Amino acid sequence: MRLLLVEDDAKIAAFVRKGFLAAGFAVDHAADGEAGLHLALTEPYAAAVVDIMLPKLDGLELIRRLRRQNVRLPVIVLSAKGATEDKVRGLQTGSDDYLAKPFAFSELLARVQALIRRDSGASEPTRLTAGDISMNLITREVVRGGRPIELQPLEFALLEYLLRNAGRVVSKTMIMENVWDYHFDPGTNVVESRIYRLREKLDKDFAVKTIHTVRGVGYVLKASG
Repeated sequence: MRLLLVEDDAKIAAFVRKGFLAAGFAVDHAADGEAGLHLALTEPYAAAVVDIMLPKLDGLELIRRLRRQNVRLPVIVLSAKGATEDKVRGLQTGSDDYLAKPFAFSELLARVQALIRRDSGASEPTRLTAGDISMNLITREVVRGGRPIELQPLEFALLEYLLRNAGRVVSKTMIMENVWDYHFDPGTNVVESRIYRLREKLDKDFAVKTIHTVRGVGYVLKASG
């Protein structure tokens, strides 16, 4: 899943972005309100984290403009202003949640995940399955055929994306844009190398191989051979 982070403080932005990447999200970062508004209007995101005190266009006005254009992107406000009236003003503007700085990243992550579940109909699964593969999105445990599979954060995010698209071919570009936070560079083999490592862990000692290469197109995860 891809998130939008609009934050002008470089240290906070780096901290938040690193946390979301470790949690399996791809993150686009904008350092001012105008850039954030442009991304929110032109790119698909699961949710946005928006600071209030931004250069060029403040966060509340950014949210107002999104709502005036009927953009229902779930937005959580991050702000150093933690008074009750500030929170009320932020929610009345059209934000879906409000978190005051300083904050614990675990709380921010939980709130963003809750917004995404609510936006998708409040029935976002906590477990993804395909054949004998099971992924728990809460505990971040992966099991195949009753055997635990230990994955690094990017490997977990890659498998999650493949599971969410099980049976569908996904291109290298789609993987780069949804698992990593940058666009596909044809000169890099990062997708191939990560797929190779994931296959080594997921398919080793199993007769049925799950991740298949579609030559010239991309990859597909199949529940059975």
